[in-house]
Amino acid sequence: MRFVFIIAAAVALAFAITLAGVAGQASAQPAERQAAQPAKKKIVKRAHRARGGQIACTAYGCHPIPPNCHPQTGYRWDGMPSGFDVVVCR
Repeated sequence: MRFVFIIAAAVALAFAITLAGVAGQASAQPAERQAAQPAKKKIVKRAHRARGGQIACTAYGCHPIPPNCHPQTGYRWDGMPSGFDVVVCR
């Protein structure tokens, strides 16, 4: 009789440990899944600058051209292109 009681207690203990292990894994899986997923990047929307029109690269640097003006090729005194733009306004 004592032998049957010890066997029954051992089986009950094994069953309880198995249930505790399954319950522990079931509650730990969502946390593990969350930790395994990479963090989402925060999307920052930035305002875009309006285009200011054309840019002319003169001998003094590149600058935006005012409205009603346009760049043309600049020439040296001997008629050869200088490599720079000239701003021509109407």
